[in-house]
Parts: sequence; C-alpha cells; structure tokens
Amino acid sequence: MRKIREILRLHFDSKLNHRQISASTGVSKGTVSQYLSRAAAAGLTQEQARDMEDAEVEARLFHSLGRREPPTRAPIDMTWVHRELQRSGVTLMLLWSEYAEAARCGLAVGAVPYGYSQFCELYSRYQGNVDVTMRQVHLAGEKVFIDYSGKQPCIHDLLTGEVNEVELFTGVMGASNYTFAEATRTQKKRDFCASTVRMFEFFGATPRVAVPDQLRSAVKGPDRCDPEINPTYADLARHYDVAIVPARGGEPRDKAKVEGGKDRPTLDPGLSAQSHVFQLGRAQHGHSRVA
Repeated sequence: MRKIREILRLHFDSKLNHRQISASTGVSKGTVSQYLSRAAAAGLTQEQARDMEDAEVEARLFHSLGRREPPTRAPIDMTWVHRELQRSGVTLMLLWSEYAEAARCGLAVGAVPYGYSQFCELYSRYQGNVDVTMRQVHLAGEKVFIDYSGKQPCIHDLLTGEVNEVELFTGVMGASNYTFAEATRTQKKRDFCASTVRMFEFFGATPRVAVPDQLRSAVKGPDRCDPEINPTYADLARHYDVAIVPARGGEPRDKAKVEGGKDRPTLDPGLSAQSHVFQLGRAQHGHSRVA
C-alpha cells in the first residue's frame, strides 16, 4: 500500500507524469497507469487516501480485501511431526487432522491450514534434510573398532637421512575409548594381523567383537552387507575367540569411535625406536609404539 500512496501523492501533489512516477517509485509504467485508473474509477484522491487505513485503500481499489495476497498459512511444527511418526500407529493423516483442527480452533489466529497433500509434500522435503543417526550403546569389553589413520607419520633414518612414510594402526574400545595405536610399514595382511595381536596383548584381554574397516587385509572382497573375511584374519579371530564384523563400506559412522580415535595420536619428539626418530603422541588412556 505504500507504493500506491506514493503514486497518488506524486500524481496529485507533485503533478508528475507516469514515466517520472515509474522512475521515482521503481514501479512499471503499466502498473502506475493501472493504479491511477483504479483510483480514478473509485473516485479516490490523495487527500482521501491520506486519512484511510491500508485495508480501506486496498478495498477501494480492488473491491475485495486481500484478493491479491495469498492466504496466511498455519505453520507446521515439523519436529513434532517427525517425532510423533516414530510412535506406533501414528500416520501422516492422523497428524494432519490434529494440525488442521488446531489451526481451525485458533491456535494460529487468522491462518489457514495446509491441505493434506501439501502437508505430506512439506514433510517429505523436511525428511530429506534430516540427518538421520542412530545412537550406538556400547557395552564394556564388547567391541573394538579398528582402522588405519589417513594421516601417515614418517620414520627418519638418522644414518642415511632417508624418510619413509608408515601406516598408523588404531584400535579403540567402544565403551571406554581405551586406545591402542602403533606404526607399521604397511597395511598388508602380515602387519595388520600382527598389529591386531599386539593390540589384544596391550588390552590384556580380547573383546567379543572386532569391527575393522573393509581393507583387503581384513576382507577378501568388500561388500556392503556380507563381506567375506580374509582366511588368515578369520583364523586369528578363531584363535582368540573373537567375532569379526566389518563396518559397512562408505559408512564411517559404523566405526565412529575409531574415526575419532585415530586422530588422537599427535607428534611427540619423546618417542623413538633404535636408529629411527619416530614422532608419535600418546593416545588418550592408550598406548603408542613403533613396529
């Protein structure tokens, strides 16, 4: 309504033409002409419009209040919808009925509820943006999560000056976050199995389940649902009476404990091994070594 009032003022008081009013208000010349034609047809002048409310000006020009404005919609509490749908027997139709009834009873004054189809569409959009996670409850001694860190430390040969990258093996207990970390030359089967044995020795016990990543030293071939365990690693598991349940490929949350734990080791000049200067920090409540 401010634009209409300004157009009327510039036309009646300032005596500007349509082009000048358009340039001043940012409204197209066609719209300026339309508003002034409607004002003339309704007999509305600047003096009259000055003393009228916005709703009255709109009613005089367009003959029906709010005809050009979409109805105000009652807001939907999508958090409530999402939470209630987790309950047994609750459907979108039931929740929409409750929402529409609340809107009609005046909880959202002057607002019109969305129809059922729009309600479902809006929830579908919301659901697509919800980052679904499942809380994992870990029992003491039940699981150890195993992975290699993406950050490769280095071994420096003091005699030759040669620098070799090494792999950082990490194992983290699920309930306590008790962490074992050591550096090995490679991620090959021999190093991987040896690191697993030393991890068990460090913990002083074996967990019921080991959850490694789907690297080739642990599985023969990656598979999202049913990977085949590498025979050597399977023999090791039988010897220590441990079940091997690899994490799903591409699902780091399956092994979130070790995803966080493998970044704990940091550089520490205090650790060394024979002629190598290996800088590796002590993990929180855990152990670090060079293999």
